[in-house]
Amino acid sequence: MLTPEQLVASQKANLETLHGLTAKAFEGVEKLVDLNLQATKAALSETAQQTQALLSVKDAQELIALQASLFQPLAEKAAAYSRHLYDIASGTSAEFSKAFESKVADGQAQFTALVDSAARNAPAGSETAVAMMKSAVAAANNAFESVQKAVKQASDVAEANFNAVATSATNAAKSASTAAKKR
Repeated sequence: MLTPEQLVASQKANLETLHGLTAKAFEGVEKLVDLNLQATKAALSETAQQTQALLSVKDAQELIALQASLFQPLAEKAAAYSRHLYDIASGTSAEFSKAFESKVADGQAQFTALVDSAARNAPAGSETAVAMMKSAVAAANNAFESVQKAVKQASDVAEANFNAVATSATNAAKSASTAAKKR
């Protein structure tokens, strides 16, 4: 049985966790807004420069060369923006995952303590039922740990794939830009 003090302490801990997660969520939003503001400022500045360059073009050959020179930086900037966006999202997600795992671990420990307490106070002859309950709790904990490991591995694979795609896109843009300049 939970005492009123334990219940209040549990609610207080839950509120502190909620407050911490809310702060992390707002921190992630702030980073995202900052990233978008920086990207917008850079885009406006580059647009002004590119417009000036376009207005100074004298022939079709020069226009083609200008277009080729603009393509590669654009692809690289898009890839960099995507990387920053991914870093913000994965960092915020990691904070939420860490808090979730901590709460689950606390819940598992409390439940295990409850089962152990029930086992100590169980009537004689209920050893088999208690052993089955302990076995079920251990199996559930092992299953949860396996799921956590699988999610971690999937996240690592997704991050590696994201990095590979970003690198591939940047390299393709470089190749296309180089090919266009040779024309």
